[in-house]
Amino acid sequence: MFWWILLWVFLGIIGVILAYILLIIISSLLVNTKKEYEKESKYYRFLLNNSTFWMTKVLRIKLHVSGAERLPEGRFLLVSNHRSKFDPILTWLVLGDRQLSFISKPENFKVPFYGRIIHRLCFMAIDRENPRNAVKTINRAVDLIGRDVANVAVYPEGTRNYEEGLLPFHNAMFKIAQKANVPVAVVTVKGTYEIQKNFPLHRSHVYIDVVKTLGAEHVKATKTAALGDEVRDLMLNNLSEGQKQ
Repeated sequence: MFWWILLWVFLGIIGVILAYILLIIISSLLVNTKKEYEKESKYYRFLLNNSTFWMTKVLRIKLHVSGAERLPEGRFLLVSNHRSKFDPILTWLVLGDRQLSFISKPENFKVPFYGRIIHRLCFMAIDRENPRNAVKTINRAVDLIGRDVANVAVYPEGTRNYEEGLLPFHNAMFKIAQKANVPVAVVTVKGTYEIQKNFPLHRSHVYIDVVKTLGAEHVKATKTAALGDEVRDLMLNNLSEGQKQ
């Protein structure tokens, strides 16, 4: 009798998991990838955050967040270092109530199902090879902030950094905050690079720190190159402190 109960419980769990996966698949297929959405969907935001939460359980990721109280109440531009493909995933999870829309490489929008979901949430692809198209993405980011649709997140390094420290910044990204007249939230992420090496035998500890928020007036009055230097120093100081700990 006990084994029959255990079997039915097991089958029930499998059924729930399959139904959940089917829900994600069907929901993603309802997204029109040719349409530029003007606002995000609370349903797709919940679906993204909820499925990410369960992913952290499966991959045994322990999140440590500090400095969230430094985020402004209104709209802002979030900038962060970039070490792993898990960086945006875990950032949008821990800041799930802040409606982050990331600027990302076009390949991420081709990821099965989830590429369509992030498209529905106003994530933006940037064409680094075509300056004119890149400007269009920047202007769309400014529009999303200006219409109070979402906060925008970018990686000024432009790509993942597989070494310690930081890659050179693409300072044009700071024009988003200047044009939208919003603060810049400086964030660092540590520990994501080790997730693939740790799974499945070891737990991964990921640290997401909101280091500082630069006020809108300061951002507006500062040249993008100087902003890049300031943000870079803040990130490097925080990352070096993390290594000492």
